[in-house]
Formats: sequence, C-alpha cells, structure tokens
Amino acid sequence: MFLRLVYESFRRQKRRKLLAGVAITMGVGVATAMIAVATDIGDRVSRELRALGANLVVTPQEDTLDLQIAGVDLKPASDGAYLNEADLPRIRGMFWHNNIVGFAPVLPVAVTIGGAKNVTLLGTYFSNQLKVGKESFETGVRSIYPWWRVTGAWPQDNSQDVLLGERLASSLERRAGDQIEVAGQQHRVAGVLSTGGVEDDQIVAPLGVAQNILGRPGAVRRLYVSALTKPEDAFGRRDPKTLAGAEFDRWYCSPYVQSIAYQLQEVIPHSHAEQIRQVAQNEGTVLSRIKGLMLLITLAALIAAALAVSAAMATAIFERRGEVGLMKALGASGFSVAAVFFAEALLLAVLGGSLGFAGGAMLARVIGRSIFDSQISIDMVLFPIILAIAVLVTFAGSAMAIRRAMKFDPVLALRGEA
Repeated sequence: MFLRLVYESFRRQKRRKLLAGVAITMGVGVATAMIAVATDIGDRVSRELRALGANLVVTPQEDTLDLQIAGVDLKPASDGAYLNEADLPRIRGMFWHNNIVGFAPVLPVAVTIGGAKNVTLLGTYFSNQLKVGKESFETGVRSIYPWWRVTGAWPQDNSQDVLLGERLASSLERRAGDQIEVAGQQHRVAGVLSTGGVEDDQIVAPLGVAQNILGRPGAVRRLYVSALTKPEDAFGRRDPKTLAGAEFDRWYCSPYVQSIAYQLQEVIPHSHAEQIRQVAQNEGTVLSRIKGLMLLITLAALIAAALAVSAAMATAIFERRGEVGLMKALGASGFSVAAVFFAEALLLAVLGGSLGFAGGAMLARVIGRSIFDSQISIDMVLFPIILAIAVLVTFAGSAMAIRRAMKFDPVLALRGEA
C-alpha cells in the first residue's frame, strides 16, 4: 500500500513533480559544476597567474643590500656574495619540483657602451636546456616572463649576442643586426627587448657574457623562481622552526609559497629564499575571491531549488488534503503521513540529483573549455556527495509543507476546509 500511494502520487501529479524535479536538477547541476570547477581551479588559475612572473627570489645568504638607482646596479663588482650556477639544477630534486614552472638566474654588471655611457648589463637564461641525470628541462626568462617581447630574435644562451632594451636602443639608434661595443668587446644585437620595466634601459645578455665581463665564472646574483602555490592560510604562515612531527610534515608537504622557499634553501647551498610578496599575495587574493564567488553561486542555486521544491510540495499537499484526511481517519499516525511524503521527496532527490550530476558535469566541461581552454575532469567520488546535497535540499524544501500535513484535522481535511 505504501508503494502504491507513492506511485499514485507521481501518476496523478505529474506537473507538480516535474516542476520540483526540474528545480532540483537545475540547482544540483549548478552546484556540481561549481564544485567540480572549484576543486580543479587552484592549479589552473595558478598557471594562468604565473604569467605575472616569478613569485620567489633566491639570494646568497650572506648577501649585502643591493644599491640600485633607476634600475642601474651601483654596487661595486667585488661587493656581495654569489650563488653557484652549478647548484641550480638541484631544484629538480626538491619535493615540489613539479610545481616549479621555471626559473631564471640573473647577474647584473655595470658596463660602459662605446667607452662612455654607463648602463647595466643583465646576464640571464633565455631558454636554456639543463640536464639532471638523464632528465633534461628548459628554463629561463621566456618561460617565467611570457610578456617580454623581442623585435628581431632571441639570443642563444651559448652565444655572445645581446638584447637592447627599447629605450636604450632608441637612444643609441641601434636595431636588430647591428653591432655594439660593450666593455671593450663587440657584440651583435640580436633583437630589441620591450618589457615595460627597467629592462627597457638595460642590455640583457646570456649569463655567460655577464660572468666573463665580471670575471666570475658560474656566479649568479639572484635567482627568480616561478612556482605553482596554494593560497596561504594561518597554518601556511607559521614559522617552520616552531613545528615538529606531523605538523611539520603537513606544512612541508603542502605547496605553500613559504614551504617551497624553504625547500629551495635546502637544495641551493648558502642561499636565502623568500616570496615576492606582492605577486604571491595577489594570487592568493584572486583565488580566494574566485572560490568565494563560486560558493555564493552554489548556495544561491541550492536555495532557489529548495524554495521551488517548497512551493511545489506545498501545493501538492494542499491538493491532497482529502487523501491525508482519509489516511488519518483510518488511523494513520502523523509519522506515517510524513513517511509517504518524505519517500516521494527522496525519490525526487535521487532522480533530480542524478540528472543534475550529469548536467553539471557537462557544464563544468564547457566552463573548462571556454575559460581555461582545457578539460575539467569529474571524479565519481563526487556523485554520492551530490546526491546527499540533493536529498538535503529536497527535504529542507519539503519539511514545512510535510509538517503542516501532519497537523491536518481529518474532519476538516475530508470536508476540504483544512
């Protein structure tokens, strides 16, 4: 009899049940898409934000303060300490090496052009191929500063060619293919560099060129690292010296910018690594706001679904008040009446939740292709969670109407006055 009552309810109130089912499907579909995107968005947004450049800088531990005016390094060449270029490939051996998008060593040197004009020559990697054991990887400014633009050609990292910043090239009336005298040596201008920063007034050359001019083979002044990180929270900002045991392992094995900086210090001897705070904090702010927006959209969709279910269920119960009155007149308890309606709500939740999960998976893939130009995968472990959300929303929307049905006076209900 119980199953027959449920079946007859769906057969006789098709429009009401369809309305409630559509509301559940749409609400759960939006929730599924937002949850799927939110769980996958961290790495994807981080990769997009890596276009902002490096978010970590590594310097010698005993280094002294840089003295720069208008982008020109005025520190004497003999002052300060240096990192060893030979230690840089060790980065591929650190725990979070797969999160390192790229790195670029820099070595600024004060030079003269044509024996008169003083400028800074910045030695770096452009797109250098490094090897660690049998593994090889490519890194340099072209991977961590994708907005750098060159008119002409990028120099090879093993060449003597250089790039001129566009403002410097304009003042010297030089262009790609010309020759220029730097520190008494002739170099070919491979291209003109435009960055919108201080590099536009500098010469940018392969690292080996700067090392030869300085007379320090293997020397690196600073190392800029672009790494995929998760937004910092209170735990991520804790000092690792105050952590021990499981807490330290959790901190060490989380891709916080500080934990990656800590590991960089471990693999590069006599170094100090720290986040470029403005970049790292902006990334965390953007990620937090995007996830917050998705949470608000999810909550709004679920609340709207619950309200639609509530309206549909209230109307359906009002239309069936005679049936409820008859059940009570025959001795049915309030719990028995509620069980019938909750069974209907459960069936609606399972059907609507299943359809919503399928629709939400398709919506998540559309969002992934249109926004991130990649496919967002849906883990099936999410399915029971979505069903639970659908059941919760449906029961929440139905609860007040079912509670009212439990209080129907059978006499008034049979007379149609309830």
